[in-house]
Amino acid sequence: MPFIPHTAKDTEEMLAAIGAPDIHALFDEIPKSLQYAGFQTMPRGLNEMDMLKEAQTLASQNRNGLCFIGAGCYDHHIPAVVWDIASRGEFLTAYTPYQAEASQGTLQLLYEYQTMICELTGMEVANASMYDGATALAEAVLMAVRVNKHSKTSRVLIAGTVHPFYRETIETVVSNQHIEVITLPFDPQQGITALSALDQYKGEDITALVIAQPNFFGCLEQVDKLTDWAQANNTISVACVNPVSLALFKPPALWGQQGVDIVCGEGQPFGSPMASGGPYFGFLSTRMAHVRQMPGRLIGCTIDKDGKRGFSLTLQAREQHIRRAKATSNICTNQGLLVTAATIHMSLLGAEGLRQVANQCHENTHELVDVLTQIDGVEKVFSAPFFHECLLQLSRPVEDVLKELSDAGIAGGFAPNTYYSSLTNTLLVCATEMRTQEDISNYAKALTVIMSKRGA
Repeated sequence: MPFIPHTAKDTEEMLAAIGAPDIHALFDEIPKSLQYAGFQTMPRGLNEMDMLKEAQTLASQNRNGLCFIGAGCYDHHIPAVVWDIASRGEFLTAYTPYQAEASQGTLQLLYEYQTMICELTGMEVANASMYDGATALAEAVLMAVRVNKHSKTSRVLIAGTVHPFYRETIETVVSNQHIEVITLPFDPQQGITALSALDQYKGEDITALVIAQPNFFGCLEQVDKLTDWAQANNTISVACVNPVSLALFKPPALWGQQGVDIVCGEGQPFGSPMASGGPYFGFLSTRMAHVRQMPGRLIGCTIDKDGKRGFSLTLQAREQHIRRAKATSNICTNQGLLVTAATIHMSLLGAEGLRQVANQCHENTHELVDVLTQIDGVEKVFSAPFFHECLLQLSRPVEDVLKELSDAGIAGGFAPNTYYSSLTNTLLVCATEMRTQEDISNYAKALTVIMSKRGA
């Protein structure tokens, strides 16, 4: 996008119109501690070589520790060819396919992406991406309310083991739409949703049940029993899943006797770098019977007048195309570039490659947990099986431990106590396929030293 310069007079007139004293006032909500004063002394008219040197100097001030953090954002290997292809002009400059005359290349890629998501989840139809995992789950809840026409209460049960960020997003999206969100307790020993927590709702009018697999703690839920409860109770079931785990576990379409109704999640593990938290993309798939209530766009395959295969937009039930009152979503864009990277990533790895990645993540995390729990003052919190994350209990304040690990060049994990008051001094750790045995050993050595200090 070209830079459009403004004269000093233009700038003064715009600032005067909005009542701001200067340009810096437009960013006064950013704390002073986060503002970089060095940009104010940046010389003008730098040539490319000097500019790149300056950018490298600034980038070197970031502290990129050896990453053992998960909690919804994962450090996976991204083959170089993924962004080599995604950064080609044909893909990089292509925006959301609003109209049916969008390029065939873009439409074909999105069609193949939808197909891959359906193969992973076992569902019949998937849309062409959403903002991120949290908003995808919020949209799935809204969709479930629309689908369950027999329910009159709009009450949604959400497992307390669903990512806290996702639960906050759901509250933000549905709070003004007369939808009641009920958070289910989890078993403090196992770290999964207690089936007994559903007993009080048996036979009641419950619109939807949200299940996470693996859950926020990395534990594996009793998805078959939860899905069957929803089906027996005439409740729409919504699965929020880690897509990498689907390379190992049975797809949500096969949970219980009849499978879930809606599947969604975060697509970041497929081709998107951690990148300080985004941007990412969400995925959503469902049964064909519910396709008319699915948000976003649907790309279809057809035959043109010459008998050649072609691709087109077949469903866009949003307010830019139909009356707002009948729209299934107000999503006005999608994360097309990130979906492009994900499609390339999944194509490169294939089913066997994804399975190998998932296996390596599983093995690395179990090795990490085995080594760390041999340290005095470190033990596993929950007994349920886990995928590639695990919650550990520390005998020292978790904030101090994380600070000392950071000083040692290790991003040691995520402390969930802000969102779970009962989990004081606990640490959620993760080891993807990127972590080597040497990495795991270095973490264990650093944590051993930290935990052995006086007061541990």
